[in-house]
Amino acid sequence: MLEREFSFYVEHQDELVEQYLNQYIVIIGNEVVASYDDITKAYLESKKRYKPGTFMIQLCQPGVENYTMTLHRATFRDPAQHV
Repeated sequence: MLEREFSFYVEHQDELVEQYLNQYIVIIGNEVVASYDDITKAYLESKKRYKPGTFMIQLCQPGVENYTMTLHRATFRDPAQHV
């Protein structure tokens, strides 16, 4: 569950910060596939291009305090079922 992407970020954080400081980067596997100034735009654009759960969005900043991992998942509620 995105361990590969998170490990890539942690291992390459210094060099990624040099290139993408304060940007939201989209990581798939061991590759940055896009970067954005806004997290909402990063999510909406990535969702159009990639299957949910296959990409990680990370704010690119220095320091271990920026090793973040917020997971989101799509859910489906059958409108025929009553809560």
